[in-house]
Amino acid sequence: MKGAREKGFEGEEIAVSFLKKNGYKIIERNYRIKSGEIDIIAKHKKDIVFVEVKTRSTDTFGSPAEAVDERKRTKIEKVASHYIQKNFSDDVSFRFEVVSITKQNNTWNCEIIPVD
Repeated sequence: MKGAREKGFEGEEIAVSFLKKNGYKIIERNYRIKSGEIDIIAKHKKDIVFVEVKTRSTDTFGSPAEAVDERKRTKIEKVASHYIQKNFSDDVSFRFEVVSITKQNNTWNCEIIPVD
């Protein structure tokens, strides 16, 4: 049985592959500062996209997207703000998304969910 860290890494690998197939260019993975971490930072069209990856093999604990609550969103926003200030001098268009990964019948299903 895989531990949470292994499942998380596997989920991120699946998400990276899925995002690339959908036209995203991966800029960074596991961008970390003292106050938190963002799983994937990508570019899609003209936007910088901050991606939280959530993987579930069962729905016992709810859907993957439900795991990104207000507290988690606030952390992601702080880390994203730091990244933008550090890497961009001009205005930049950005958005937040969750890649929801679920397993059904031994098949991984991915979905991109915009975060408001």
